[in-house]
Amino acid sequence: MEEGRQGTGHAQGPISTPLPPGGEEVWIEVIHKMDEVYSDLLKYEVALEEKNAALEESQRFVLSVLSSMSDLLLVCDLEGRIEVVNQALIALTGKTEAELVGASLFDLFPDEATRQSARQAFSTRGLKGLADCELDMQTRDRLPVAVSFNCMPCHNHRGVLLGMVVTGRPLGELRRAYQALHEAHEDLKRTQQQLLHAEKMASLGRLVAGVAHELNNPISFVLGNVHALRRYAQRLGRYISLLHAPHSAAAQARLRDELRIDRILEDLPSLMDGTIEGAERTRDIVDSLKRFSVADRDKARPFNLTQVIERAVSWIRKASPERFQVDLDLPEGINVVGSSGQIQQVVMNLVQNARDATADLAEPRLVITARQSGRQVEVCFQDNGPGIQETHLPHVFEPFFTTKPVGKGTGLGLAISYGLVEKHGGQLEAANGPAGGALFTLSLPLGRP
Repeated sequence: MEEGRQGTGHAQGPISTPLPPGGEEVWIEVIHKMDEVYSDLLKYEVALEEKNAALEESQRFVLSVLSSMSDLLLVCDLEGRIEVVNQALIALTGKTEAELVGASLFDLFPDEATRQSARQAFSTRGLKGLADCELDMQTRDRLPVAVSFNCMPCHNHRGVLLGMVVTGRPLGELRRAYQALHEAHEDLKRTQQQLLHAEKMASLGRLVAGVAHELNNPISFVLGNVHALRRYAQRLGRYISLLHAPHSAAAQARLRDELRIDRILEDLPSLMDGTIEGAERTRDIVDSLKRFSVADRDKARPFNLTQVIERAVSWIRKASPERFQVDLDLPEGINVVGSSGQIQQVVMNLVQNARDATADLAEPRLVITARQSGRQVEVCFQDNGPGIQETHLPHVFEPFFTTKPVGKGTGLGLAISYGLVEKHGGQLEAANGPAGGALFTLSLPLGRP
């Protein structure tokens, strides 16, 4: 019967799944949701890959930093078992990374006493922060080497304490570096002193002509007086010989008038006074030269700044053209404590620079004024030259900076002067005057009156 039904029945089409309530719209929405979920999964996968790449890059960066560190570095847990080491620690100990990782931190120290000190330091203070703890550490040659250790606690992202991060620096290398730095500093100090003395000698050399002229006056005066005294001595000798010989009083009186004995006796005191004055003047000049040329090793002493400025100006002017005019407006006494020779060198450098800056003018002029304000004195050096270019102003006190032609200046005068003024607790400033020309201001603290 079934066969009969199959043979006589109508042909049947494909069996269709019944649609849920709502029809095709529901299926379309389901498909859209699946697409969104798939798209989100793709985005999450891309983001995860990017984060993994960034994490790997960060790991490589950290490893490169650890490998390039010259200081020792290790990370250990709360029990002191080593978890991470860097290349510097491997090189110092001579052990492999596999030998170090998992070993005890305290096995790195050479003897039991040092291990006990390390346990006490790291256990009590290491978890709170330890700085500059010096301990001996055993090297690959089984020799102890002093190491300065620093330790900081290590936490996870939740703030849970995991262990310690220990860094160390071998002090042998550090001490050698300090020794090299100390030797370089001493060499620099010696070089600075040599430059200072060389600049002083250069300044002294520029003044030889003027000082020689100044010495010539008293020496010539003394020499003339000595020749006069020699003639007077010869006349007095003849007259004294006549007195001891059997001659009449008339002959003695006649010879006394002929030799002008009375005039000689009147002239002798003034000749001797003049000779003494010339000798003392020569001595003062030589003494001033000696104080200026020798290295200043004496303690700070009070001196009259006005006299120092006048003496420096006098020396410069003696070696300068007559048309170079210097006007002084200074108080009679400015009491300053320090080295008069060093301050005189500063003043001479400033006057010399003003002379050089105004050398091409028909009427070169320098005006030096001083003003006391409280416990400070300000000395201004204003010339009528072309002034200082604005681009050069920040560099005028730098060593070896000069605008003079080659062979005319070393570039050390103002730099050394700046240092000498600072040494005296003062200040040296450079600017251009309101009416043009260079203006240097020297400020120094006043001493006790």
